[in-house]
Amino acid sequence: MDAPQDSRIRSIVIVGGGTAGWMTAAALVQHFRKAPVTITVVESSEIGTIGVGEATIPTIRRFYAQLGMTDAEVMQATQATCKLGIRFVDWSGPGSDFIHPFGLYGQELKGIGFHHYWMRLRAHGDTTPLSDFSLGASLARAGKFTHPSPNPPSSLSVFDWALHLDASLFAQHLRAYAEAGGCSRIDAKVGSVELRSTDGFIETITLEDGRKIEGDLFVDCTGFRGLLIGEAMGSTYEDWGQWLPCDTAYAVQSENAPGDAPQPFTRVAARSAGWQWGIPLRHRAGNGIVFSSAHLEDQQALDTLMPNLMGEPLTEPRRIGFRPGRRRQAWVKNCVAIGLSAGFLEPLESTSIALIENGIERLKSLFPDRNFAQPVIDEYNDQSAREMERTRDFIILHYKLNGRDEPMWRDCREAAVPETLQRKIDLWKARGQFVRYRWEMFHPASWLAIYDGFNAMPDTYDPGVESFAIADLSRGLSEMRAAVAKTVDATPDHAQFLAQFPTGLDRSRAA
Repeated sequence: MDAPQDSRIRSIVIVGGGTAGWMTAAALVQHFRKAPVTITVVESSEIGTIGVGEATIPTIRRFYAQLGMTDAEVMQATQATCKLGIRFVDWSGPGSDFIHPFGLYGQELKGIGFHHYWMRLRAHGDTTPLSDFSLGASLARAGKFTHPSPNPPSSLSVFDWALHLDASLFAQHLRAYAEAGGCSRIDAKVGSVELRSTDGFIETITLEDGRKIEGDLFVDCTGFRGLLIGEAMGSTYEDWGQWLPCDTAYAVQSENAPGDAPQPFTRVAARSAGWQWGIPLRHRAGNGIVFSSAHLEDQQALDTLMPNLMGEPLTEPRRIGFRPGRRRQAWVKNCVAIGLSAGFLEPLESTSIALIENGIERLKSLFPDRNFAQPVIDEYNDQSAREMERTRDFIILHYKLNGRDEPMWRDCREAAVPETLQRKIDLWKARGQFVRYRWEMFHPASWLAIYDGFNAMPDTYDPGVESFAIADLSRGLSEMRAAVAKTVDATPDHAQFLAQFPTGLDRSRAA
């Protein structure tokens, strides 16, 4: 009897470096540490990367922890600061201001969300902001930071955190890890992609110097171009511009403002036809403006951005054009797209790196053999599509609820939204409840933060909260608020916390 044919993947070729390419390489090196799998990254040092994904969400810490890296190590290597959430300025109109924290609000009781108790007190005249019951939001606003309790005594103590990091330094750190673990790097441009005549799979890529690179599995990390997934494999792009009108950005690095301690949040300020970001790092700041080219000329955008930097400019502003949307198929035959080649959403909620993480995790959990079974590919594509759509809906919500009076903002407020989002909004308005779909990046606490921040709370609350007397309810919530305030008072400033970590750039760590 013939021995079964070995169809295991033996060679992986990642085309494109940057954050996506080196995150993929590092994760696969760790995943296949003892397996006979070669991993090669092909990137050209002549081709720049987008490199503006400098704000993250807490999943980034889980990602590098799986590689054996500590928070202190990554913070030191990437000049990172801590991030407790995102501060939204002027989105409901001039002077409005709220924080979307990585954490919970208050304590639920009897299976009823805390916001229902808070809404009942509000209906009786209590004006305490919901954010006063969030430790994450309260710490962020106070400019303070500490590690969350590993064993929180109650939900009042629950918050999470992420990093502001230098994306280029992060890619370098991951590259060192991947190469120490056996990953090969080829510095060259791709000249052409050759498909097998029998089935249309990628057979080789030919470099501009004539070298041919073979592989079993090809990972496209070539950014917006989608060299493999789009140009070679023909996966078309689904444009979401009808819901997300912003299609252009300018990014510029600046000094930190003299004497200002870095704040533990990302700042996003609404402008006349888009929004401006500010990201504090240890050695500099990241700044940029995202806007709709149909509503604002490039020079007008620059005239808005440049006077409002976090410090003196260090670089010339770089223009980035984009189309919000996704590849209809992120995986075709033996080619998987990860990062911008799979799709793009503006970085309003810092989702770019998280989408890379999740693409990598899906690839690991659905890793194929050389037969590339179609059910595996179909499942990957379905999960990818649903995750992108759910994330898209969360970002659209910010535009739908805005309270500004300029043309772009009015258009966004009046436009129809995807049915999946409308269902969520309708249920929220009717009952103050959350719809949960599969493959969602943002949990109910995040949706609550946005609804509350835009003053879009429902008029009704769960009748189950009426089993509590108003006086008892008021006393209980006052105690919760006091507990949060006491913790904030006892917490060191963000700058004091950062002082624990020298700003050296040691990237010699082996995999």
